[in-house]
This record gives sequence, C-alpha cells and structure tokens, in this order.
Amino acid sequence: MWRIAAEQGLDAASMRRIAAEARVSLRVVQYHFDSKHALMVDALRLLHEENERLAQGRIPYDMTEPGALLRAVLDEFLPLDEQRAFALRVFTAYYARSLTDPVLAEVFLAAEQPLERLVSDIIGVGEAAGRTAPGIDRAHEADLLVAGAVGLGLDVLHGRRSLADVRTVLDYHLGRIFPDAIRTPRPLPAATPLNSAPAAQPSPRPNTGPSTN
Repeated sequence: MWRIAAEQGLDAASMRRIAAEARVSLRVVQYHFDSKHALMVDALRLLHEENERLAQGRIPYDMTEPGALLRAVLDEFLPLDEQRAFALRVFTAYYARSLTDPVLAEVFLAAEQPLERLVSDIIGVGEAAGRTAPGIDRAHEADLLVAGAVGLGLDVLHGRRSLADVRTVLDYHLGRIFPDAIRTPRPLPAATPLNSAPAAQPSPRPNTGPSTN
C-alpha cells in the first residue's frame, strides 16, 4: 500500500495490485482485510507508529537542551533521507484522500494537535530556564514552526527549495526564540537505503512525528 501510494497515489492501490506488490495471492489479502478501505486505514496507522518509533531513535536530545531538541524535532518534518522522503509522499497521498474520507481524517489528523503541543512545551522549558527571547507566545510560535516546517519539507520534496535553504529558514526562526543558543552548521545526513518499512515526517499537520511523551 505504501509503495503504490508513494508512486501512483491511493487510487491505484486496488486489492489485486496490493497483492501483486506484496507477492501474495489476492485471497491472502482478502482474508486479512474485507475491503481496500480497511487495509488503507490500517496501513496509515502502521505508518504513524513506524514514524514515531524511528523519530524517537533519531532524536538524541532531552529537555536539558531545549534549543537543540527543538531543532531535532523540526528535522523530522524534512525529507532528510530517502526513507523520510518516501514516507512523506505516502502521507501526502493520504492527506489528499482524508479531505473527503472522515475515517481516514480521524486517523490522519489529531484534533488535540500533539505536535504543536510538544513544540510549545519545549519552548516553555527554555522559557522557564531564561533561554528564550522575552515576550514570545510559545503557542503561536509552535503553530508557526510546525506549519512552516511541514510546508518547507514539501517544497524540498517538490524541488522548489534545497535542504540547506530550508534549514537556514528554520534556524532563523529558532534564533528568534533562542537568541543565545549556539548555532553551528549542520551537515546534511547521508541518504539511507529505502526499505520496505519506511516512515517520515508529516504532510500538512497529520498525527505523526516525534513522540509527545
């Protein structure tokens, strides 16, 4: 389902095509899923779980370094390697379908906005430690950073911007929030091989990304 969605969109993902892609019989797929829609919803849930698991493993910071932690969280919204770029394409395909599918929308979009809350909490830790600029509204800053990182990540995917340009923009905004943080150039990571279980950062504000715990 993920590979077909990334390459051709969800409309191309018939049960027969999914079975062929998985190299199993159509009857095997139908045994586990009574409809394409049920398979589509479960595949999205699994992608969210994989995305969160991999994000947790990639973020090496904790709340003692709020500026560095926030930078690492924002990196999860960018197609920094082949795996994350692949998953971003899958999320984008799902996002388009979720606009007209309430069941997918319920899985895809979290009403409580956990990613914005996570970013806001990180800024709040820095604020309590006296590391942020005075007078900022952490909730508004979080909304801007999440929406901005998502949009910039899609621009990279489309080839409209480079990763270096996008990181410069994000670092500019992080510098407004954490003016005393030491900002050093970050090398772009080496591309990781594409595998059969990819995960990545979200397209416009899905329920995915780093853990909110």
